[in-house]
Formats: sequence, C-alpha cells, structure tokens
Amino acid sequence: MGGTPVMRQPAAAPIRTAVVGFGVSGKVFHAPLIEADPDYSLDVIVTADPQRKSEAQRLYPQARIVNTPEDMFALAGDLDLVVLGTPPLTHLELGATAIAHGLNVVVDKPFVTTVAHGEELAGRASDAGVQLTVFQNRRWDADFLTLRKLLRAGALGDVRTFESRFEWWRPEGFGNWRDSATLAEGGGILHDLGAHLIDQAVQLFGPVEDSYGETANHGPHADAADTEAFVSLRHESGVRTRLWMNGMAAQVGPRFHVLGSKGGYTKWGLDSQEPALAAGLTPSDATYGTEPQESWGLLGVDGATTPVPAEKGDYPQFYRELAASLRGHGPLPVQPAEALETLRIIENIHAFA
Repeated sequence: MGGTPVMRQPAAAPIRTAVVGFGVSGKVFHAPLIEADPDYSLDVIVTADPQRKSEAQRLYPQARIVNTPEDMFALAGDLDLVVLGTPPLTHLELGATAIAHGLNVVVDKPFVTTVAHGEELAGRASDAGVQLTVFQNRRWDADFLTLRKLLRAGALGDVRTFESRFEWWRPEGFGNWRDSATLAEGGGILHDLGAHLIDQAVQLFGPVEDSYGETANHGPHADAADTEAFVSLRHESGVRTRLWMNGMAAQVGPRFHVLGSKGGYTKWGLDSQEPALAAGLTPSDATYGTEPQESWGLLGVDGATTPVPAEKGDYPQFYRELAASLRGHGPLPVQPAEALETLRIIENIHAFA
C-alpha cells in the first residue's frame, strides 16, 4: 500500500517475543506492531485454531506456531517477552506463569478481572525482577494526541467538561468471547472499552476523586455483562468527565466534545489505526496513522470554528518505549499502577451501578 517505508535500526539484539492468541488482539494489533519494530523478533505465536494457525504461518513464516501456552513456555529459555492477547480471565494464570519463567509480560486490556488479581500479578513481577505492562494503545490515538497538544497549549482555556464516546452500530455483537462473557470473567463493555476511555481521561485531567456510572445489557445473552455504559468522573483538577460506551448505537455521538473557558473542541469518528492494521497496512508505511482532513476536529466557538490538523496516530510508540525500558533506558509505557487505578474505578462503578 502507498507510501515510503520508514526504516529504523535496532539498538541491540532483538527482544525475542511470543504472542499468545491470534484473534483481533494478536493478529490486528500486537503481531504487526512487533514485526514492524526492529527492536523485536516475533518468534512464537500461540493458537490452536486451524484457520488462525494457517494465517499466522502465512503472515509470519519466521515464527514458530504452537498450540498451547504450555508449548510456548517449554521454549521460555529462547524468549524475553510474552504478549497476552487472550481473554482477561486467563491473564492472571498466564501472566504469573510467564513471570515464574523469568519473562517480561505485556497484558492486553482489560488487565485482569479484579483489582486483587492485578495487585497479585504486579507483586509477582516486582518480586521476580521482570517488567509487566498493559497495552493501553489508545494513548496513541491521533485524536487523543491532538487533544493533548491543544490542552498543553492552553487553546481551550480552563477545561470544564470532557465528553468522550466509543460507539458503533453492531447489534449482532462482536462474534467472539465478548458477547457472552460475564462480569466475573472480565466481560462487559465498561471493563473492555472503559479501560481505554477512563485511562485517557486520567492521562488528560489527572486523578479521580469521585465516580458514578450506569450499565445495561441489551444483548441476547442474559447472563453476559453490560453492552452499554455511562461513566461520570470528577477529577481532583475540577474537570468533569463524561464517558459513553455502546456497541448498539444506531446513531453515534462525537468522539470528543471538550468545553473550556476560551472555546471548545469537537471531533467525530474513531481513530483509523485499527482498521488500517486490519486491512494490512504496516506501521512502517509512511501513511500509517495519518488522518484525512475531513476527519479533523473543530476548535473554537459556534460560528467561528477552525479544523485542527490531526497529530499522527502512533501505536508503535508503545513498543518503542517498552524496548527502551527493557534495556534500562526509560520507564514502561504504561505502569501497572495506572492500569490498577483504572480497574479500581471500574470496580467501584460496577459495585453501585
């Protein structure tokens, strides 16, 4: 696909990596990002599904495809990093086993099913002297990076309210484990997408002193967790955040709607990196992460708004920062404590919703 590849040389021997799971998480996000980064080698992919195995071997012929995590752990001496792209119910056991083998771990969000499990996993990693981080890739969405730049420049004045939505029309569901997973299994749109939206809000406006939420299940599985959620957060900074998550929204609201003392910023539409990766665009392509002008958000007041050029989306930054951290040159891209704080907010909302 178009564009001139952007090349970068590795700083040292590649970080030998295994990806566990080859569904949306492993196939669309982790494997392409790892393959495109010269600081890593994609050595092992774990999947037992025959179709996924065939696809993994076609896309990554250099990788060893194995059926089970146990097969992968048998190769632990030849690995440095394990990426868990599996349902959250598996994260504690798989993460703890990887840590026991002396391996660094990336856990896809949702981090784990409970705060207690997250604290246990973080404690095991600390005791073992290995790195544990959580894949909060939405910190590198183009629209999020653009809004963060505007806030740092003071373009909106004092921000009073922040509205953020992740909505789409998919009444048939995801077509995977998310459709039937219970709350105890880490299911639900609040646990899944809430982990992104709450994390973004905290990154922008700081710690939360009070939270409130509403959840509902409109899906075909009566025992499944929520398919729709609303969250209200009051930050210590005084900003009020309102978040919506809905997979059955026949008409969607703006992705961001931010109001301040000098003006507002409104952005429609979701970041383009996920569909681009799913379509086969590689992160090394020069066009990766760019947003067309018609997708730019508007800054100003009614009657006097201007489009704001979008920053370039940059999911690969997660793995660049991780490589630096694993080599002792910087902090983790996402600290376990940050993921735990997001999970505490989600647990509190579920307890009273």
